[in-house]
Amino acid sequence: METETVDVSEAQANLRVLLDRVSAGVEIILSENEKPIARLLPVSERIAGLHTGLIWTSNDFDEPLPNEFWTEGK
Repeated sequence: METETVDVSEAQANLRVLLDRVSAGVEIILSENEKPIARLLPVSERIAGLHTGLIWTSNDFDEPLPNEFWTEGK
């Protein structure tokens, strides 16, 4: 993916142009005083099942938390 760095003041004046570039697949790094502060990326669609088995939920995920959780540190 192509990457461009743009100063925030320039980005404010050219937001529509930058969004068009992002839509075309360009990653935009927003900087202030030559320091990167944010990144604009195109939104990608999620693909169901792409990482099957890498994410899990514990069996007690939806069980109530113990009282100690609520009173610890008081």
